[in-house]
Amino acid sequence: MTTILLTGANGFVGQHLGVYLVKQGHQVIATLRRDDVVFDYTPAHVAKISVIDADTDWTTALEGIDVVIHLAARVHVMREKATDPLLEFRQMNVEGTARLAKQAAEIGVKRFVYLSSIGVNGKSTTTHPFSENDPVAPEDPYAQSKWEAEQHLLALAARGGLEVCIIRPPLVYGPGAPGNFRRLLGLAARGWPLPLASIDNKRSLVGIENLCSLIEVCTSHPQAAGEVFLVSDGQDISTPELIRMLAEAMERPCRLLPFPTSVLTIISKLMGQAGVWTRLAGSLQVDISKARQQLGWEPPFPLEQGLADTADWYQKMHLASE
Repeated sequence: MTTILLTGANGFVGQHLGVYLVKQGHQVIATLRRDDVVFDYTPAHVAKISVIDADTDWTTALEGIDVVIHLAARVHVMREKATDPLLEFRQMNVEGTARLAKQAAEIGVKRFVYLSSIGVNGKSTTTHPFSENDPVAPEDPYAQSKWEAEQHLLALAARGGLEVCIIRPPLVYGPGAPGNFRRLLGLAARGWPLPLASIDNKRSLVGIENLCSLIEVCTSHPQAAGEVFLVSDGQDISTPELIRMLAEAMERPCRLLPFPTSVLTIISKLMGQAGVWTRLAGSLQVDISKARQQLGWEPPFPLEQGLADTADWYQKMHLASE
């Protein structure tokens, strides 16, 4: 049995991953920043870490740990108020990660699995999907901080004593999905006419169960040490196709109307929503050949099943709130 320290256990990915790892037979020590979270594993397996930065003392939490899975991070902020956003991201995502990894190495932890972001590669693809061999191109403070954290981890691993594995996911969806995906679920559920039929793009997504599966493989696979992996469901989809599939899963009408995307691009800029439009209409594809070939990993759940499960959760959530 592997004993795993899981940071960010109260987040969307963390809550799913903690349960998944326990079901796979691992012992999970979950680090939390607040106390109002209920897991399917016992409260005795919880360590309270209030702040993650360059001064955090992880010594007690790391005792007896075989593997660290580091999910905790300062993520995208919709209405950023910091005068220096990059500095804020660096304090937790870079300095906090480096501190945890250094103490993990000193105490004898074997492996450190780090959840990074496809944003390290960039925000969009044009001629070919992203791969691990592409030059990095982080375009915002969050992605930049993730890239810098990766460099600290790989440098530490190169000195020996701690095996590091880095995973860069695209948009993660599943029951409980927050942010833009939940808003997309709302649009599909309402059945409103949407001027999105003319969007011609391809996006890679990763269902939460598929992401959990790869993370678990990376905790022990010999060929994962010292490597970076991209992850997805292995099936790319356009935004109109995604909305249609979600609407169908919820048995709702899908009314997508053709409208010039160039006009929608201008409108989104005038409304200060250019970033949202880019994520909705742009392409972002990833190549998961490396994980398939090097780890023998295949996404265990097809895209259709993941979307259906997510749509089912969304409808049950709304029925329960009525």
